[in-house]
Amino acid sequence: MTDKDTDDTELMKKAASAILKDKIKHFQLIPSVAIKLLNLTNDDNARIDHLSRIIETEPVLAAKILRQVNSAAYALPNKITSTNRAVTMLGFSIVRQLALNLLFYNKLKQQNPSQLFDLLFFWQHCLYVASLSKRIAIALHYPDPDLVYTGGLLHDIGKVVLETHGRVTYSDFIASIGNNQQSTLEEERNFFGITHAEMGHIFCLEWQLPASITAIVAFHHNQPAEASPHAQFNTAIAIVSFADYIAWIQGIGSSAQRNSHPTLQRAVLETIDLDQLNLEALLQQVDQDMQSTQEFYDIHLPSLTTLRATLVKATINLSQISPDNALVTAPELSSCLTAPHHSLNPDDFIPRTLEAIQDEFSFDRSIMFTIDPKRRCLIASYGWPESTLPTKQPAFEININSLSGLLLTCLREKKAVIINTKIEPDNPMIQHLKTTEFIAVPVAHHNKLLGVLYADNSLSKKPMSEQLLPEIKPIAYELGIAIFNAKQYHLEKKNAQIDHLTQLFNKRMVNQFLTAVFQEDESTLANLAIGFIDIDNFKLFNDSCGHQAGDDALKIVADILRSLTRPGDFIGRYGGEEFLFVLKNTDETGAYGYAERIRSAIERRGKIMSQRFYGHNLTVSIGVSLYSRSYADYTDMIETADQAMYQAKNAGRNRVVMLPGDGK
Repeated sequence: MTDKDTDDTELMKKAASAILKDKIKHFQLIPSVAIKLLNLTNDDNARIDHLSRIIETEPVLAAKILRQVNSAAYALPNKITSTNRAVTMLGFSIVRQLALNLLFYNKLKQQNPSQLFDLLFFWQHCLYVASLSKRIAIALHYPDPDLVYTGGLLHDIGKVVLETHGRVTYSDFIASIGNNQQSTLEEERNFFGITHAEMGHIFCLEWQLPASITAIVAFHHNQPAEASPHAQFNTAIAIVSFADYIAWIQGIGSSAQRNSHPTLQRAVLETIDLDQLNLEALLQQVDQDMQSTQEFYDIHLPSLTTLRATLVKATINLSQISPDNALVTAPELSSCLTAPHHSLNPDDFIPRTLEAIQDEFSFDRSIMFTIDPKRRCLIASYGWPESTLPTKQPAFEININSLSGLLLTCLREKKAVIINTKIEPDNPMIQHLKTTEFIAVPVAHHNKLLGVLYADNSLSKKPMSEQLLPEIKPIAYELGIAIFNAKQYHLEKKNAQIDHLTQLFNKRMVNQFLTAVFQEDESTLANLAIGFIDIDNFKLFNDSCGHQAGDDALKIVADILRSLTRPGDFIGRYGGEEFLFVLKNTDETGAYGYAERIRSAIERRGKIMSQRFYGHNLTVSIGVSLYSRSYADYTDMIETADQAMYQAKNAGRNRVVMLPGDGK
């Protein structure tokens, strides 16, 4: 384990200790019998009699196994009464699997029915992921399907730890997030100070579970770095991640109340060869597995949705752009083709590049198709001559999921191609652009596809030569660099405007925004309000709970501000534990009502999380100022809001105070 891995683990342990009621080793989430069964995974010398002896120590478990082997499904001529014989008949793998399922189920079924985190629904999710993981492992000829089954069964164990032993529970977490659209992991970190994957990681380490299981639990959302000791289990991790994603697609998430979906990592699809998987057959098999599970345990699980392999494939396609080989290093280019890239504005350098291509190769027209990764489509964004793409018509778009043939090869393999009506008469570009032949050259950077260069001779009918391809590829290479640099510049510019911790605008942007607002006419300013928000007793959060808790409190306030703010209004972090909002088109009633909604929402969240913060309630004091002609500039208005906030503090905190324009 590297020094960084060790440091990260220590940080996770501290975060776990802060949120849990007791030490993990004192928890009884996994019975000792189950630990022994788990350790059989790594025992190459394990025999049936070892498994039989473990099962015999659990009478209920032994009875279940005997009932299973004597059921009508096996149609044995004589009744079997020996556990050892039953294990022999059923097989080592099946018995171990059934035993683990039962032991975990017996722990999870003891739930308070009023809790939002439904442990039975959660158990169904884990069983489904485990069963599908094993089926996928077998299809891929993975050497240890039992390993991935157990990994699938335990992958979300961190949620159970938080639900059953957290100072605040996973049910509290579900209640607090409502319809927030942030990623679940980020929300968990804000709420608990640790994610369920990290909590599961610490749990596995404390209970000394096999390293393979630990790796799956810890990294099923983000695969480990190559240098990590966990990287040796990347295939097993990828299989469970894939199964977890498919479970979500079908509505079998870990929570019945809120199915925030996992991200399908690019690395997963680079590890798993989908062509080896008959998804329809796999899903049918898992459906049968789940039915058998219900019969074995005499329980009624929440009903499964109808499995459709086509739905799975479609959702997988939406989540990623096929990665493949990068373009070769570009040779030297003429100055007329590289000069346009000196700009950082795509609206400047892309048209100029298309113009340069026109001058160099005398094409009738050229088009730059950019990629919208969220909508999975190619968009005709720029054209040359300028009349190529009429500005009054909707942009020409092509759904990437509908592509086939050479154009799909161009995208997947980053390969320049020539396409004509003889090869692909139904090609969407041929039909829409009314040409008989065109060149398509991928534009990429660092192996990420950014767009496609298109060129044709639709008027002159001059044939396209294969010799053009190696000449245009370097241009596309340079264009990829230019687009990447432009995006990086935009990102850096945005980062300079955003507070890194809360992801709200920073003080610099607050001042810029208000400077611009105060240059507007009097009628606009007359309906302006500024609110100053300060977290009450913020020093206690840092001193008593640690700086991570303080950071989490700031993120929670920022999150609530985002969820309650209208488009056109402005919110930002002003510094320390202070936030500021600017409301346009409002009045005294509207401004006060907005501030009160913020205050009460933070108070409600704070009550839920009081145990997370060692009994400290998260509240805010808010001061609001309304515009007056007496203000020389925006700083006077902020000062009035600040005074109002201090009046709220002095009046007992956790309240809103509004001051009129004169600040009195």
